Amino acid sequence: MYNKIFDRKVDDIGLQTGIDRLTPEKIEKTVNEVFSGETGAKLKVYHDTCVRCGLCASACHYYVSHDNDPSYSPAGKVTQTISILLDKKGKVGPDFIYQCAQIAYTECNLCRRCVHYCPLGIDTGYMMSVVRRICHKLGVTPQYLQDTAHSHSATMNQMWVKDDEWTDSLLWQEEEARDEFPDMRIPLDKDGADVYYSVIGPEPKFRTHLIYQAGAILHEAGVNWTMPSMPGWDNSDMAMYSGDFEMMGRLKRIHFESAQKLHSKKIVMGECGHAFRSVYDQGNRWLGWKDYPVEVVHSIEFFAHLLKTGKIKMAEKFPGPVTIHDPCNVIRGRGLMNELRYVVSEICESYIEMQPNAEHNFCCAAGGGVINCGPPFKNVRMDGNRAKADQLRAAAEQGVKTVIAPCHNCHGGLEDIIEHYELGLDLKFLGDIIYANMVKTKAVEE
Repeated sequence: MYNKIFDRKVDDIGLQTGIDRLTPEKIEKTVNEVFSGETGAKLKVYHDTCVRCGLCASACHYYVSHDNDPSYSPAGKVTQTISILLDKKGKVGPDFIYQCAQIAYTECNLCRRCVHYCPLGIDTGYMMSVVRRICHKLGVTPQYLQDTAHSHSATMNQMWVKDDEWTDSLLWQEEEARDEFPDMRIPLDKDGADVYYSVIGPEPKFRTHLIYQAGAILHEAGVNWTMPSMPGWDNSDMAMYSGDFEMMGRLKRIHFESAQKLHSKKIVMGECGHAFRSVYDQGNRWLGWKDYPVEVVHSIEFFAHLLKTGKIKMAEKFPGPVTIHDPCNVIRGRGLMNELRYVVSEICESYIEMQPNAEHNFCCAAGGGVINCGPPFKNVRMDGNRAKADQLRAAAEQGVKTVIAPCHNCHGGLEDIIEHYELGLDLKFLGDIIYANMVKTKAVEE
């Protein structure tokens, strides 16, 4: 089964152009350079100890959503990719690299749910990351994902936002807020602020209202805060997912350095999961840092702090019941499930848990850069996450009309799932609900 001809190939110009340039010699050289120079005992132990017991299979939404097809199981993906690269010592052809790239980039969200089900603790997400790293070094990456990584490389943000466009967007939101909060400012380059607030590239481009809302919450809470005018404001990192770890390191360095230059005491990141992972788990390790040079917290933690200390009070709670989607990178990766439930219980009348939930929740299927692989692979996401649709439908049948998801990628993935499976659910960020329903002592009276 595992060595069958790859029968679900999706055409992608980036992958095809990449393999057209390959030779067997280049593949062998690159594969072995990565294995010998960038991996070690961890990969060997994972490869040597997997006993193909199959316990990881039901953890994967692709496997579940494809009627238990073993080729979609975590062990099956390993067997079809990195196991062959290791066993054959890189002596494979270009078509096999295409297969590796499609599986690693688009059929694994690196969500690491399977780690919780493996009795030996094998991290398939790590093994798929190694495959992506090899594909990146071979120049075989999905076109849309590579375009985004190129934008990071050229502009230090993923959306080609120019420096003057960034500050114009902030000034625009400050002006927009004047009618509601006459004294509200979005401070730029304030030295020594308690909070440095960072966002992801799409916010100034497509979701400027989130910057408005964050500004309103920080203003109402009386926080001494700032945002940077210089590159480093975008905390997102698609290079982490394309396998361009050199670029990932540059992005994390400039993000931290922009906060250090302003002598900020703490970085508060907006509601994004992968960006948070790139900071606390990936980028800092690649840079060889023992710890972060500036404390970093996710918005979930920050909102919990504001509510616990009474700096933000709710005028009324959002009508429920709602349900909670636990983003992989902040819940399974960072363990913020209790803080998330505290915040939701403070701002909503009631919530109903999705089943399964917390660290066992199913991925949105957008994470791991899969949504950034673009339209060629949208159907891969839709067909590969019927399990999430079933989860959401079960919550809706209990009266849920709103899903709270504190992650940008999750919003993108869930919006597609909700539309594709006609679930009729609404999506909210925590900030949406807090801004709309908090006590606004500093706002003009209507």
